[in-house]
Amino acid sequence: MSGQPPTGAGVDAGLLAPVWAGPSAADLLTDEAYVRAMAEVEVALLRAQCHLGIVPQWVIPVVAAAADTALDVTALAAAARGAANPVVPFVEALTNQVRAVDPAAAEYVHRGGTSQDILDTATMLIAGRVLRVVRADLDAIVVASAALAADHRLTPMAGRTLTQHAVPITFGVKAAGWCNSVLDARERLDAVLATGLPVQLGGAAGTLAAYAEYAALAGVPPTDSPLSLVEPFARELGMTAPVVPWHSLRAPVAGIGAVTSLVTGTLGKVAIDVQGMARTEVGEVAEPARAGRGVSSAMPQKRNPVLATLIVSAARQVPAHAMLLHQCLLAEDERSAGGWHAEWYPMRECLRLTAGASATARELLGGLEVRADRMRHNLTLTGGAVVAERINAVLSQVLDRGEVKKLLGRIARSAVRQGRDFGDVLVDDPELQTASVQATVAEAGGWEQLLDPSRYLGASAEIVGVVLRRCGVAVVGAGGDAATRADDGAVAGVLRSRPA
Repeated sequence: MSGQPPTGAGVDAGLLAPVWAGPSAADLLTDEAYVRAMAEVEVALLRAQCHLGIVPQWVIPVVAAAADTALDVTALAAAARGAANPVVPFVEALTNQVRAVDPAAAEYVHRGGTSQDILDTATMLIAGRVLRVVRADLDAIVVASAALAADHRLTPMAGRTLTQHAVPITFGVKAAGWCNSVLDARERLDAVLATGLPVQLGGAAGTLAAYAEYAALAGVPPTDSPLSLVEPFARELGMTAPVVPWHSLRAPVAGIGAVTSLVTGTLGKVAIDVQGMARTEVGEVAEPARAGRGVSSAMPQKRNPVLATLIVSAARQVPAHAMLLHQCLLAEDERSAGGWHAEWYPMRECLRLTAGASATARELLGGLEVRADRMRHNLTLTGGAVVAERINAVLSQVLDRGEVKKLLGRIARSAVRQGRDFGDVLVDDPELQTASVQATVAEAGGWEQLLDPSRYLGASAEIVGVVLRRCGVAVVGAGGDAATRADDGAVAGVLRSRPA
């Protein structure tokens, strides 16, 4: 702690980005992981060329063995400044490693390739791996939120608009909304995983000219288009073959930015709700407890909603990084000077933050503590005013609707001034003592039922049922003791267990 600045490259372990520092997906996005991915791409390119007879079979094991040798990532990063991209020094280092074993094999490394072929494909390879981890997290989040919705589809709580009590809802409706939104985000992610992660193979300016030339030199018939190399290359990596090279057509990159922004925003909405409901004076939910979690450096009594905080942090950052990826759609000519280069950091941050957010949300919802008694208590805080909308509808059968609304507003203000329940002031109001009003109220079940928040839940149970059926859970019955059951095991154990 001498106060002197450190020397060397140092470590980026996520000290200032704790949302991604813990989850295992972070290991898929290190500098070392990018180097390994580039090595995989180079070997896959050789295998594809070998498939077409452009490269002899004996080269493959030599290069593959050399590609498994660790490279000095710090040295590569420093050398990357010389060419403005890391592929140039990487190819040089890989070639030297191969040459040390077999000089003849070294002549085949990166044959016909260009930097963008390698780094774009490596980036898509890494993105696919990370997004599949996110996909698994979303699966678990769907199960957890569906279970919450099913367990609490009839648990009343205050619906809030503009931070104030509005009308009663159920916690099940809130959880079902989370579940449905995650299902939507998962569908968008599935589309990217299915078709939005293409390999890049175009050569210097997107015509595959060098690949064609090397094929001709190897005696491959000229009738075999160089485009025939793309499919086996993609197959080697388990990726999609693009229709055309996309060196300056950056929709695949922008697409990843868009889906990571959607996923983190969706999870951020869940986290924002949890934060609000976990406030001391609200106390309707609590995060899963763990020793040391949520502690304050100054206040020993605190249990901060840190999981939700991490998710919100990610959700606020990803759109800014995604915006940079979308700006890179404006790529000039056949290769951009700066646009392509500007993608690398925000792309990695989008993936890091999204993977961190999904892992954190999985833990949050998998162990969320729901305090139904507190929800019911909070519904009583306005003394029945939370169902004023219902009272307005009933009384409007015998009184002018506009006048009823003004009357109820006056009663609500009077109740606050007097420190009395809205319901008590309502029942005592002289304007509501007429025979027609009393008859209407009696027909509706009486003041007690009209003022009961649990009897004004609208289509809450049905809304929950719609979402549960979407994710494979059928709701049986509609009464207060309605049961739920797993339908054909589509959501395994959703009503019997919670994800770890």
